[in-house]
Amino acid sequence: MFRNILVHIPSERPVRPVIDVAVALTIARRSHLDAVAIGYESMSAAGMIVEGGGAAVGAMMGAEQERARERANAAIAVFEIEAKLAKIAYGTRTFAAIPAEAGRTISALARLYDMTIVLQPESSKASHDNEIPQQILFNSGGPMLMVPYIHRGPLDAHHVGIAWDGSRLAARAWRDAMPFLMGAKAVTVIAVNEGAGEASSDQLAAHLGRRGIAARVQRLTADRGDVQGAILSIAAESNMGLLVMGDTAIRDCRSEFWAVSRAACSTA
Repeated sequence: MFRNILVHIPSERPVRPVIDVAVALTIARRSHLDAVAIGYESMSAAGMIVEGGGAAVGAMMGAEQERARERANAAIAVFEIEAKLAKIAYGTRTFAAIPAEAGRTISALARLYDMTIVLQPESSKASHDNEIPQQILFNSGGPMLMVPYIHRGPLDAHHVGIAWDGSRLAARAWRDAMPFLMGAKAVTVIAVNEGAGEASSDQLAAHLGRRGIAARVQRLTADRGDVQGAILSIAAESNMGLLVMGDTAIRDCRSEFWAVSRAACSTA
């Protein structure tokens, strides 16, 4: 698994976090890595009335598209330097698009890959790149690894946490993350406000045990609005490098941790 990986290289945000992780993971998994960068076209020019009529508007739009492609090419060039130095099997693609089309295009592309790597959105800094992870998360149909924007270096997946609520999305997420779970030195199932049910955290740990994965269970209670904070606190206290989550958990997650997810927070 994870033999065919896609990484989104931001054109408006720092590229180093995702490049470091993607290249290192590709080496470790002996995978093929494709990188895609998007240059975002401004739509403001489309509504402008320019002296000279349609020809002038067309020229303006063409110039805007060219500037967008240049931004994408500059981002992908940084990736390509590192990929060549690492001597990995890789491919690159750049394109220019208006923001509304960019998310649809890259989500469709991501459907062909075992996993897509993205940079965690940073709400304090406005960028069209912030919208791409959510588009991929909910529209690609595959797992996504979200890299914290403060990260440096390769992924540390020695201790993996699984956010577990017994739901279909949580179940899909831990299955997607199985290659990480198999290679982890420690796995913790985090059960928040767990009630009675067929798919309990103890049962999940037992099923993981049959795959040779020794997982411990950590339970906690938290108010509904504090669930994400409680999970992140446990991850920090236990020095977890990767969180596995379903998409309903990731949407509200704002963290400095990883995420591998079927639809979800810096995560899975």
